[in-house]
Amino acid sequence: MAEPGRTSYHHGDLAAALVDGALDLIAEGGLAAFSVAAVARRVGVSSAAPYRHFPDRDSLLAAAAAAAAGQLTGQVRAAADSAGADPVQRLAATAGAYTRFVIERRAGMDVLFAPGLAGSRHPQLGAQTRALLDTLLPLVLALPGVPSYRDALILVEQHLAQAHGHAVFHLDGVFAQHRRSVDQAAAASVATTLMLIAGHATGRR
Repeated sequence: MAEPGRTSYHHGDLAAALVDGALDLIAEGGLAAFSVAAVARRVGVSSAAPYRHFPDRDSLLAAAAAAAAGQLTGQVRAAADSAGADPVQRLAATAGAYTRFVIERRAGMDVLFAPGLAGSRHPQLGAQTRALLDTLLPLVLALPGVPSYRDALILVEQHLAQAHGHAVFHLDGVFAQHRRSVDQAAAASVATTLMLIAGHATGRR
């Protein structure tokens, strides 16, 4: 039996357990809670054990970030699919999915692009991050009045920035006096993306 608060693992699957432990630590305390030593304690192994699978801190964090990106992409796709055929509603739904994921897992774009993770050292993370953006870009390009790929990239950036901002405001207690729930934070993020889309369409007239 694993001790309470620890991520259990089976012999031969330590790498996966370390990734899960890292994600759990980030979910509980944000990126500041992550360290190789803390993950090792979480999993219940020696502080040296993670280095048999990950050569350094950034490698373990990149593996955790790649896993988070994959989970986030899955939730974003599911949200778009559940919103029906309207391209506006499909994109807006992904804002709520992103905000909810960051509130619950604290692993958004800030973790995917954390210092030390950029470049070609972590191809799996790069592939998972591209998969997320490749999910969002077609949704933006499907909107009426998006004339170019560059305009789509700008709208994706604005879309993610506001969705992330709603999550951070919720986590930091900015709206605590209003007793906002996770559902309400996600709904506010959806509404903001709807306004972004409307503003973009107006600006193109």
